[in-house]
Amino acid sequence: MMVISSAANPVFKDLLKLKQKKYRTQTGTFLVEGEHLVREAIQSGSCLEVIAGKDVSWWNGKTTILENKLLQKLSDVEASQEIFALCRIPRRQKQYDRLLILDGIQDPGNLGTLFRSALAFGFDMIVMENTVDPLNPKVLRASQGAIFRIDWLETEIISYMDEHPEYLFFGTDVANGIPLKSYVPSRNKIGLILGNEGVGIRQSILEKTAKNLKIEMEDMESLNVGVAGAIIMYHLRGDK
Repeated sequence: MMVISSAANPVFKDLLKLKQKKYRTQTGTFLVEGEHLVREAIQSGSCLEVIAGKDVSWWNGKTTILENKLLQKLSDVEASQEIFALCRIPRRQKQYDRLLILDGIQDPGNLGTLFRSALAFGFDMIVMENTVDPLNPKVLRASQGAIFRIDWLETEIISYMDEHPEYLFFGTDVANGIPLKSYVPSRNKIGLILGNEGVGIRQSILEKTAKNLKIEMEDMESLNVGVAGAIIMYHLRGDK
């Protein structure tokens, strides 16, 4: 067990750098904060090390103890929860039946919610472009650990669609989409595309979809993308 009391310690300085996306990308690691997320990281096999200011005798792996002032510097919230996990960014390769494709989602809460809903309704891969960093601390908290249990990829959406013709791609279009209730879910490989909170899905992507769907509503023109995504994923979950 290592004990660190100085902000000049090189180990602590490396941990602090992980608050920046470029260092997370360079090292292939990231931090999660709070006992719930730490335990999720351990259970998923993603945890490399626990960093804490309190007893973690329930964890048998590598541990670093930080003084409270250092824990607060590492924290993303006003009052540190006094426990972090250093995690590896997952690199998984497998086949997927249902994709959630996100074009420009910017709100961390929305992205975290979509991770949770995707996991709940059988969508086993999330593909993102121009979307908030999935390892943003606010996204991690909103995902409630779903980030460890579902695969994700940051890439160009149109190229990904072209490279995967085995999927039936669905867009969302509140103006010209077909009513969700009139579509019977298919057992085929499918990809659901959701767009930016303000402008929706880019037209160049909508032009490549097999169908565009809309949720029938009364007295409202649109829903928050996290809510809308959950409703559509539930409907498209099929027999999973």
